[in-house]
Amino acid sequence: MIIGKDIHPERELYYLGALVLDILKKTSGNELDFFMVYQEVNEYKKISIKLFTLTLDWLFLLGAINSNKGYIEKCF
Repeated sequence: MIIGKDIHPERELYYLGALVLDILKKTSGNELDFFMVYQEVNEYKKISIKLFTLTLDWLFLLGAINSNKGYIEKCF
């Protein structure tokens, strides 16, 4: 379930997806390395690699990002 009754909304996919999109928006290039984005998200909020991957999967399904050989491409 994407929206839960959790008392920690900062661990929801919506919030984490917004962090990833904000990081991608701030970069000048079109592609970023997977682990570089993970490091930057961890500076804001400590999350596991599994939760980060789930967030990227969700953004990919929405059409907000694309994958290209280990790089994350923004689609906006």
